[in-house]
Amino acid sequence: MVGDAKVAIVDYNMGNIQSISNALSVVTDDVEVVSEGGDVGDPDAVVVPGVGAFADGMNNFEAHGFREPLTELVVDGETPFLGICLGMQFLAERSEEHGTHPGLGWVPAKVERIEPAEDGYRVPHMGWNDVEVPADADSVLFRDFESAGTFYFVHSYHLNPRTLDGSLTTGRSWHGTEITAAIRQDNVFGVQFHPEKSQGAGLKLLENFTKYASRGDGTS
Repeated sequence: MVGDAKVAIVDYNMGNIQSISNALSVVTDDVEVVSEGGDVGDPDAVVVPGVGAFADGMNNFEAHGFREPLTELVVDGETPFLGICLGMQFLAERSEEHGTHPGLGWVPAKVERIEPAEDGYRVPHMGWNDVEVPADADSVLFRDFESAGTFYFVHSYHLNPRTLDGSLTTGRSWHGTEITAAIRQDNVFGVQFHPEKSQGAGLKLLENFTKYASRGDGTS
């Protein structure tokens, strides 16, 4: 059943907007792509996708005027937010990709290069990989998954939470080192993989997010 959550997709000229728009349109009937911060409006949820370099992405994000309205909407207004790949990395305090660059600082984390501790793992991390959900995780996105889902990854850098208790992490993967595959902090969610490229598992995750956004699953 298609949901009714109104989802705004943030387009800052980095990422395949059509792919995420098509995927979200399968699970909810009100999807809008916004290209300027002033056009965000008052959606039920915000999705920020993205691929590419962190500094370029943040520069574009700022140039299109998204920081202030999204901070007001998501941090102050508690609107559900989903960052995908580079969009998840934006949530960090800083990135170490080609220098040090500030992020949104919404979660206590930094973005650093993947450094596999085992032979046979190449960077970038590209392809399908299992995501393990910790038993104690508040795993709204992975609700009703029969087992660990398999998702599509493309990245050379990953988000490393600074919380010692692991409370931010709701999904983990392995690529010669542990990869934080998913996080949650209150209404703010992030996934390092691409649900829009992950077939049925990706659609199920997006459906769970839109249900949460519309409060159709009974979750506050």
